[in-house]
Amino acid sequence: MARVVRPRRSELATPASNDWMFAKSVAAGADLVFLDLEDACAPAEREKARGKAARALRELDWGATTRAIRMNGVDTRWAYGDVIEVVTEARDALDVIIVPKVRRGRDVWWVDTLLTQLEETLGLGKRIGLEVLIEETEGLENVGEIVRASDRLEAVIFGAGDFSASQGARVDTNFDPFVEYPGDMWHYARARVVVAARSAGIDAIDAPFPNYRDSDAYRVACDRAAAMGYVGKWAIHPAQVEVANTVFSPTPQEIEHARRLVAAYREAEAQGRGATGLDGMLVDAAHLRHAATIAQTADLLGL
Repeated sequence: MARVVRPRRSELATPASNDWMFAKSVAAGADLVFLDLEDACAPAEREKARGKAARALRELDWGATTRAIRMNGVDTRWAYGDVIEVVTEARDALDVIIVPKVRRGRDVWWVDTLLTQLEETLGLGKRIGLEVLIEETEGLENVGEIVRASDRLEAVIFGAGDFSASQGARVDTNFDPFVEYPGDMWHYARARVVVAARSAGIDAIDAPFPNYRDSDAYRVACDRAAAMGYVGKWAIHPAQVEVANTVFSPTPQEIEHARRLVAAYREAEAQGRGATGLDGMLVDAAHLRHAATIAQTADLLGL
């Protein structure tokens, strides 16, 4: 089965128990909004929140926004009920399920198998996609196995909050180190996640940024993630959506340069040359791959 390719510049979190927040979140302009049945819900509210999430998926006008939920981890008592109840009630109104705290490929397989049985039983007209969170040290150790565990898998997300707890790191509430640290403390984890994702042909999404009042710092975090190859970042507040959408979109200048680069390379290729020059810089087949990535992203976003 071919994977569905979707815009994922911004993935906005919304507690599934807080139904008064749903309409504002859906209208925030995020590429994906997920109704969170896990950490954002108090344990006593998680089962009741399933119905709220399913009704919102069915009844609100989501426009082009991808409709998603975050289920509870497969090692919790809520996991099977999250999948069965929300899918049964929402049916084709659900696009993606985010699976948290994935440790091994078998965690993904379990959700995939349950979804396959549900889709066949309910006669659903489309296949529900999956995203997984790498937020345990065991998950990072097995990320290469995880990203290949299901052809439903569309994206892998680095979750710095739980990961820092799993690693025993000493961090503040924004998951930054308490002490001066040279560079990004999570660079190794971020690099490993994005390499695994790209090697499996799926998207990589960067971690949430709890300090939602500091838009400048959030923009810097988005810029750095984009430089590494991440295609988007989580937003924990609607105010972060526009920043992420801007940073993870190619600029008009990037798009124009990519088109000129392709034209210059093709002209050289027609003359039997494997490289040429553009604006005083060498252009070869490697540059063509970069230009193709920009063009594909622009096409996906309608730019």
